[in-house]
Amino acid sequence: MAEDVALISKLAEKELIDKCCENDRKSQKTLYLRYCDAMFSTAYRMMNNREDAGDVLQEAFIQVFRDIRDFQGRSTLGAWIKTIVVRCALKRLKKERFTVEFNEDIHDFAVYLPDSITGEYLEKAILSLPEGYRTVFLLIEVEGYSHHEAADMLGISPGTSKSQLFHARKRLQEIINKIDGLIR
Repeated sequence: MAEDVALISKLAEKELIDKCCENDRKSQKTLYLRYCDAMFSTAYRMMNNREDAGDVLQEAFIQVFRDIRDFQGRSTLGAWIKTIVVRCALKRLKKERFTVEFNEDIHDFAVYLPDSITGEYLEKAILSLPEGYRTVFLLIEVEGYSHHEAADMLGISPGTSKSQLFHARKRLQEIINKIDGLIR
């Protein structure tokens, strides 16, 4: 039964993609509405600004509709679109320099989350990170990219990516500790 539902969903997605390839506006709107909220979330987390996130989303969907013929189905459509959104956000962020001096010998740093910290507080803490830290943190910790993949996307070395993540985690822990102290 679940396999039948998955097959029907896959066929419906294939038909939607085919119609988008034909520039069918109704299908393009359907595709946009299906993915816009999740993609806006990704763009917003990276940009930390609603206006910039909206611009990234618009730019990304223009690219999606322009390049949809190139979608080969090696990943889900959502993952393919998310990659485009991430790359559009990174392109916009690259206009500003956001790296810090790095030390390849820095060890990993785990973030401790007290029970009093809710998802909303965590989201605010992440959004308050400096842009470079936040970008690397989101790519690696939230989106699941490796240091090499994030470094390639950002045009930095994997060592810098590791350093940015270390400093992001450290700063995030400081922010969380302050929030936890205010909540208690």
